Amino acid sequence: MTKTAAIIGGGVIGGGWAARFLLMGWDVRVFDPDPEAQRKIGEVIDNARRSLPGLSDVALPAEGQLSFHDAMSDAVADVAWIQESVPERLELKRKVYQTLQEHCPEDAVIGSSTSGFKPSELQGCATRPGQIVVTHPFNPVYLLPLVELVPSEDTDPAIVDSAKHILTEIGMYPLHVRAEIDAHIADRFLEAVWREALWLIKDGIATTEEIDNAIRYGFGLRWAQMGLFETYRIAGGEAGMRHFIEQFGPCLEWPWTKLMDVPELTDELIDKVADQSDAQSGQHSIRTLERTRDDNLVAILRGLKAQDSGAGALLNAQDRRVEGVIGLPDDLAQPIVTVDRAVPLDWTDYNGHMNEARYLQAFGDATDRMMALIGCDADYIATGGSYFTAETHIRHLDEVHAGAKIRVETQILAGAGKKMHLFHRMFEGDRELATGEHMLIHVSLETRRASEPAPHLAEVLQKVADAHAKLPTPEGAGKAVGVR
Repeated sequence: MTKTAAIIGGGVIGGGWAARFLLMGWDVRVFDPDPEAQRKIGEVIDNARRSLPGLSDVALPAEGQLSFHDAMSDAVADVAWIQESVPERLELKRKVYQTLQEHCPEDAVIGSSTSGFKPSELQGCATRPGQIVVTHPFNPVYLLPLVELVPSEDTDPAIVDSAKHILTEIGMYPLHVRAEIDAHIADRFLEAVWREALWLIKDGIATTEEIDNAIRYGFGLRWAQMGLFETYRIAGGEAGMRHFIEQFGPCLEWPWTKLMDVPELTDELIDKVADQSDAQSGQHSIRTLERTRDDNLVAILRGLKAQDSGAGALLNAQDRRVEGVIGLPDDLAQPIVTVDRAVPLDWTDYNGHMNEARYLQAFGDATDRMMALIGCDADYIATGGSYFTAETHIRHLDEVHAGAKIRVETQILAGAGKKMHLFHRMFEGDRELATGEHMLIHVSLETRRASEPAPHLAEVLQKVADAHAKLPTPEGAGKAVGVR
């Protein structure tokens, strides 16, 4: 059954929440009095459709239904989740909660995107304080997994548990902040860096671009995959964190920074920051910058995913949750779907379509899936047997672009003895994009020579091959490169 979320406030963060829920299969209702809300949120969702599905190596749930509502009461009726993302004014947020709680279910999670207010402050005038919790995300919400989940002493534990479950379900990481504190956890770090950056600009030491370069070419890359303390543990060498603290701890008493002092935001300083920022990137539209950001984040996240590290490990876990149990379909009278996914942003080339090497990767993934389906999985390979590819022939029939949903259907042409002969067909909808024909040989990993597969594997392979033998021979099977 489709679940429903209400988004109250459709700015940058609210639009990101709408995109995240929508692309994870939830119906989304939006309330925002801004007459431009549909356009703005639509543009955010378009960016999300282009980038988010490519983080997954499996098919995401079918996209939910998006609707816009003129009344808050209509938006929140019978929903499971309400995300409040209105401007950071406490009296406004409290007024919103009073209206929400008149019309929403008592067991719905009411999460606030606030970056600074504590949940006890938000709950001040609420009818049901225990229903409200801080769920502070990071922009873009549809790509970055972190959500700071902050309850108060009055928050219902069942609401906290429900929030954790739902956030995990939509591919996010709920960081449970166990004690209320202004600005939570992550924004306190950001505030410290922001203050120091303002001093560097005010004192004429660095420009906005130089500060950004210091982050993105240096410690920002380390933090992206290892965080702060693990990074510093490595900096301590073989002696670890204790040595690092002993070596660099005294520096904390040196007058390096002005973190306890805040420069006055005079008109002069504001103009200086704004002018430098305009010179740095004012030639680009906001949408162009957003897409550049998304391209870079997808590349970093997919790199981490390949290493099953950091945020990449969260993405792999989400793929496993979405995909569920792997097994042969009940109906073997049709080709088997072995790949069902979106084309990631980093799979495209200078022509704007999928790089030829990625066709091979998609077909290689299809082969790996077929191996797993017949029983040649990690457990079997650990016993000393596997399949090696001996020959491959790919036909490129049509182009495909980033964000397109591709499907590979696989037919076993032969499966007797040591050989497994596969034919893959790649589609976008009904449009055929490419075919891949692959001959594999079963090999002993001890001798690295051809060997007979285990009887149980051979039996399953032969069963599928016999069923597929009744299918028509696919067009292109057995062909080589044609020369006219």
